[in-house]
Amino acid sequence: QVQPMESVVGSVQAGGSLILSCEAWPYIFNSDYIAWFRQAPGKEREGVVSVDRVGQTTYADSVKGRFNFHKDDAKNHLYLHMNSMKPEDTATYYCAIRRTFAPMRNPLDASGYNLWGQGTQVTVSS
Repeated sequence: QVQPMESVVGSVQAGGSLILSCEAWPYIFNSDYIAWFRQAPGKEREGVVSVDRVGQTTYADSVKGRFNFHKDDAKNHLYLHMNSMKPEDTATYYCAIRRTFAPMRNPLDASGYNLWGQGTQVTVSS
């Protein structure tokens, strides 16, 4: 089964910016929800941002105003633009796809997603 695959562009210190990308072919056009999650050591996986089929976007409170989701259909890529980064943003980041085609009460609930990337480590130094 094809899985999405994340990659990282750039490096970051506190206050800096970083862009994550995820190759989501062939799911970018026919998914119910697409999302970014993260998991810090010793913590549960948490939703960062989710976008549904009609483009409604849900951000976690911890990243609102700092992170932005972008999708490039022509390149079959998802992006997470992370700005004003903090040491607490340090985590393994995952892109995720939901193909169940049923509404989610909480789009940031990890249990609702079917396909996961392998994860990419992001470290924000202070």
